[in-house]
Amino acid sequence: MVASQIIAVAGKTTTTTKNSDRDGKQSPAGDAARAKRIVVIDQEKVKPNSEAFRYLTRQAFGCGKACIQVVDKKVIVSETACATCVNRCKQCPGNAVSVVKLPTNLTTDTTHSYGSNSFKLHGLPIPRIGHVLGLLGSNGIGKSSALKILSGRIKPNLGNFDDPPDWSEIITYYRGSDLQNYFRRMAENNLKVAIKPQLEAGFVKRLRGNTVKLLMEERDERGTMKQYARDLDLFHLMDRKVEELSGGELQRFAAACTMCKDADVYMFDEVTSFLDVKQRLKATELIRSLVHGNEEGSKKYVIVVEHDLAILDCVSDFVQCLYGSPGVYGVVTGRSRVRNGINQYLAGYFNAENMRFRDHELTFKVSSPDATDELGKELLVLTSGGKDGNANTTGVHSYPAMSYTRTYNDSVKKATNQFTLHVESGYFREGECIVLLGENGAGKTTFMENLAGRSEKDSGSDNFATLGVAYKMQGLDPKLRRFKGTIQDVLEKEINHALSDRRFRLLVLKPLQLDAMFELLVASLSGGEMQRLSIALYLGKSAMFYMIDEPSAGLDCEQRVIAAKVMKRWVVNQLGRTLVMVEHDVVMVSAIADKVVVYTGTPGVECVAHSPALLAEGFNRFLKTLDVTFRRDPDNFRPRINKKGSLIDKVQRAKGDYYQLEMDITTSDESAGNSVIE
Repeated sequence: MVASQIIAVAGKTTTTTKNSDRDGKQSPAGDAARAKRIVVIDQEKVKPNSEAFRYLTRQAFGCGKACIQVVDKKVIVSETACATCVNRCKQCPGNAVSVVKLPTNLTTDTTHSYGSNSFKLHGLPIPRIGHVLGLLGSNGIGKSSALKILSGRIKPNLGNFDDPPDWSEIITYYRGSDLQNYFRRMAENNLKVAIKPQLEAGFVKRLRGNTVKLLMEERDERGTMKQYARDLDLFHLMDRKVEELSGGELQRFAAACTMCKDADVYMFDEVTSFLDVKQRLKATELIRSLVHGNEEGSKKYVIVVEHDLAILDCVSDFVQCLYGSPGVYGVVTGRSRVRNGINQYLAGYFNAENMRFRDHELTFKVSSPDATDELGKELLVLTSGGKDGNANTTGVHSYPAMSYTRTYNDSVKKATNQFTLHVESGYFREGECIVLLGENGAGKTTFMENLAGRSEKDSGSDNFATLGVAYKMQGLDPKLRRFKGTIQDVLEKEINHALSDRRFRLLVLKPLQLDAMFELLVASLSGGEMQRLSIALYLGKSAMFYMIDEPSAGLDCEQRVIAAKVMKRWVVNQLGRTLVMVEHDVVMVSAIADKVVVYTGTPGVECVAHSPALLAEGFNRFLKTLDVTFRRDPDNFRPRINKKGSLIDKVQRAKGDYYQLEMDITTSDESAGNSVIE
């Protein structure tokens, strides 16, 4: 939970309905239900001497009871606050207080509460032996809290934080469900858990000074270290210290260490961040191999938290979703089949729960090929032969064929190596989005940095720097993390001209939910909030080319779709400029790309950046190198990975159609064989 938020529940509620799916327990029925409200107070906006603080101080004890009180210069609303005081809170100036309506069936379904006026989790994921359970939900909704409970790091208090129950009461609470046996084994210390946590600063700090080989040998309880080191491409990193690893290398190392352990439960929290598509598919295969294809795996539990929908769809046998209010409360839905669970989450409505939690549906319709593309090819022929490779003719900006050579030192082998990138001639047109697709180390960032004029030019190279480039680097800008001030302060300092544009506030700041966070300190932001701020700062600059490197890092699945549409709507549709992006999330690419640049070759040695191609053509070339086929869901057009050897996989391979843009109505989704639960 965000530390700046205090929550309180107003109104008495008794539970009404049975719910055997959410957390596997039978709730008592027959009691009357009343609406339950949660008062959320943003303490960053209710600081002493602020207008909101003075208003709430005047309202304290206004009804003669301690519904609203001030303790040590902090405003607190009682959990039994009367309706009058709740209505007074609604009128607090500066949008410092909001009232969230809570579903009426959550009172006795509370799994864990972090204390008075704190985050509450309702329900738990229900893992099944021999299967992979995927968890889907936004940031701050309780996924990591659920993993901590299932891993034994947190003992569920069933909402009673003053007098927490013992294990016998917890086991009785979940009587008749799969969680009864799960918690019984945990209480008897007969359940060993291996968890791959999110990659945070503390993760590297705890392991600092140790080599990859030493740490993997310490965790190699199954004797599989060499296998996972080979499959996850870690052999050349064995003598390197953990603090020297890149984000992708650290992610693969953490996943391998988790798989090497001999455990009963394997948990993976965001395992694909910083990995390219090929590495994500390999990690998916290895995770599924823990429970499928061997007799030993039939006795294991596997739980995966993932924001890449294509990977979550591929790795999971079942899915459970989480909804609610981030930082306030989270609700775990019942277990469902993968396709149904993901589609209902995207639709914003859960049929079994009869709950609508979002007022709009998320879809992934493909950008249709531009009819004027042939004109662009003709203009490329005319402009590329001239002296000025950046000749601007009716919005076409071309670049010639070129080669980049970069020399770097290998600290492990103590040798000097060279990487060469060959770039085929191509062009970018104004009003389109181009995505660079390739493995890590293929030269995508190198190519984009050279086009942006951010590195020394090799012989024959060219760039668009003179035309104006807005560039967002991979990862977060260290200067932004060190900024001393609020979000509004940094926006006014960096892009003050854009803040005066009503369209920018409406189309960029509001969808990214930054307009409600102006008073928050930049240094206090989470990774996802910092990423959204970085995107807004990048979009607020005046440029002809907008170049961004991996914008999905730190964002949940819903935020990724929103960010993709915000970038395309503002840069392509509103400004009519060119958007160039590096991205590994296939779902996000499908929502934003008009064209793709495919990279082939040997990463880190020599690669080729091919000319920009239309989405279908480029994806076909890229997926063929990965030996995988994709289809589109008929309901929301999201990309789905076909199970290798399934009917639709064979049909698409025979046609050479590795990326199916249009659904064949004669082929049902069941025939795709994508799930083992068919």
